[in-house]
Amino acid sequence: MLVNGKWTQDWQPVQAKDEKGGFVRQISSFRNWITPDGSAGPTGEAGFAAEANRYHLYVALICPWASRTLIARKLKKLEDIVSVSVVKPELTDQGWRFGDYPGADRDELNGATYMHELYSLADSDFTGRATVPILWDKKRKTIVSNESAEIVRMFNSGFGALADESVDLYPQALRDDIDALNERIYPALNNGVYRAGFATTQIAYAEAYRGVFTMLDELETRLADKPFLLGDQLTEADIRLFVTLVRFDAAYHGLFKCNLRRLSECPNLTAYMKRVLDVPGVRDTVSIDHIKKGYYSIKSLNPNGIVPDGPDLSELGL
Repeated sequence: MLVNGKWTQDWQPVQAKDEKGGFVRQISSFRNWITPDGSAGPTGEAGFAAEANRYHLYVALICPWASRTLIARKLKKLEDIVSVSVVKPELTDQGWRFGDYPGADRDELNGATYMHELYSLADSDFTGRATVPILWDKKRKTIVSNESAEIVRMFNSGFGALADESVDLYPQALRDDIDALNERIYPALNNGVYRAGFATTQIAYAEAYRGVFTMLDELETRLADKPFLLGDQLTEADIRLFVTLVRFDAAYHGLFKCNLRRLSECPNLTAYMKRVLDVPGVRDTVSIDHIKKGYYSIKSLNPNGIVPDGPDLSELGL
C-alpha cells in the first residue's frame, strides 16, 4: 500500500481482518461526482462538469468492480466520451501494472508504470491501497472517484445528453428495490466470495461460504420467472450481480473455495447470465483470459502461479 504517497510493501490481498479473521475491504477514498453542470454530488466537491474527452477510466478486466463501470460505459454509449486504459491481468508486488499484454494498455495519458503512481499523482500524501477502477480528470489531473458503484451512477445520469438517455440503469420507480437488492447481494455474494477466499480462519470461511450459496439459491429461485432481477428491464442491480457470476466458475469455485456447486449447475442463473451476456456491449467487457490469469497470479492463494486449463465454460456461453 501507499503511505504518505510512497509505496511501502509488497502487494497483499488481505486489507484488514475482523475479530473472526474475516476479510474486510477498504473503503474508497475519492468520492467526487461528475454532474451535467459541475455542481457537487452527494459526496466530495464541485467542479467536475460533464464534458467530452475530459475523463479517463482506468480498469482491470479481472476486477468485478472495475467491470461494473465498463458495462455502464458501454450501455450508456460513452465510449467516445470517456477514454479507457486496461492494466495487465497479473498482480505484481507493486499491485496493478500497465504494459504489453493482449487486451491491456500502457498508460499513454500519465505515463505511469503502476496504478499506485496515479494515486500519488492525485494526492502526494495519499495513504491507502491503489485500487481499480479510477475515474480520472484530465483537466485537473486528479482522481474524480475510485468507488465503482458511484461511477456506475455517474455514467448513468452524470453525463446528461452526452450519454444515451434512452437507457436508464437506475430508474426512479425501481430505486428502492434496486437499493434493497444491492444491500443484500453485496455482502453475501459480491464480497462474500472474497470473504471466503481470503478468510484467515475456518470460522470466517465457513460463515462466508454459507452466505454465498444461500444467496445463490435465493437468486436461482428469484430468476425462475423473470428475465432480470426486477423484471423485464436490466438495471444496475443486474450489472452488479453479473460481474460476480461471470467469474464464479472460472475463479471463485476453485481458487476461492466456493465449491459447493458450479454456477453451470444452476439452470436459472445460467440462463440469466447468458441473457446479460447477450445484451449488446456486455460481452465486450468480459475477458476470461484476464480473469483466470489475474486471480491465479495471487501468490497467497496460488504460490506457483499455475493457471488451470479448465473449467469448460461453454455451458455458460463463455
